[in-house]
Amino acid sequence: MIQPSRTLQALLACAALLPAAALAQPAWPTKPVTLVVPFTAGGNVDVVARMVAEKLGSRLGQTVVVDNVAGAGGAIGVGRVAQQAAPDGHTLVVGPDSPIVIGKLVNPGAFKFDPLKDLAPVALLQTAPMVLVARPNLPAQNYADFVRLAKAEPGKFNYATSGIGTVLQLAMELLKQRSGIFVTHIPYRGGAQITTDLMGGQVDTAMLVSTSVIPHVQSGKLKALGVTDGKRLASLPQVPAFAEMPGLKGFEMNSWIGIFAPAKTPPDVVQRLNQELNAVLKMPDIQAKLREQGAVPASTTVQEFARFVQTEYARNAQIVRAANIKAE
Repeated sequence: MIQPSRTLQALLACAALLPAAALAQPAWPTKPVTLVVPFTAGGNVDVVARMVAEKLGSRLGQTVVVDNVAGAGGAIGVGRVAQQAAPDGHTLVVGPDSPIVIGKLVNPGAFKFDPLKDLAPVALLQTAPMVLVARPNLPAQNYADFVRLAKAEPGKFNYATSGIGTVLQLAMELLKQRSGIFVTHIPYRGGAQITTDLMGGQVDTAMLVSTSVIPHVQSGKLKALGVTDGKRLASLPQVPAFAEMPGLKGFEMNSWIGIFAPAKTPPDVVQRLNQELNAVLKMPDIQAKLREQGAVPASTTVQEFARFVQTEYARNAQIVRAANIKAE
């Protein structure tokens, strides 16, 4: 009887193990994926999530369901994924900057979890600069004029944002520190009412995400005093970036949206998600939709996004301490 060679015996042994290995590591995903949005439907985060979910589902061969879990500035929805979801890649959260790298610094009581430890960064979806806008009748044509007004009468003028501990407030507080001015913060519950009150002259200025103010600036209903990005926006070429102004060199701060999984999600699942999301973000129609809103589509590796989140947290911690920002 002819005996098989040792090489053939080894190959046969490996082949015998393949079914067992396949059973031990089932394919992912094996069921619909839930994408938690920690805010109400219809807002910017929700719109981006639904845009991405449809394309991601097609690539994964599974339905991606968007679940709006609002409350506590995003803490409830983010916490559900961080604390309760199984780390198997079937439940993810769309994490904008505020509840991920600001919330626990400002309102630790609402965050019984640590977003940096209890979540695994997957992919950055987009970044969007902020714009400091003013009421139409404010006697300032540019940021330098506004600084002169604020220094002449400290505390007389104010600025609005969509809440305490948002990236909008941190951006303005950093701007105040760098410019040496004092203007009072007026927190709102959302951006829509801010725009209305700004146009009506009820507030002096507001720091808002570019996606929500570009049409109003283009139509002349609001004045734009500066952009927080390192360069001017193509959609608002007449509005200077703060970084090009005297005394504000290097100023750059953007809002952002990313996707996170529960900590301990298998690295190969996180890597697959990252690859598929980056592929979605490179689609021409997705890029066009994001850019129409003034956002910049992202493309990061898992490691790059993780480093980005850590850097954002460290910078925000410095701003929160310097401005003594606390939840009311």
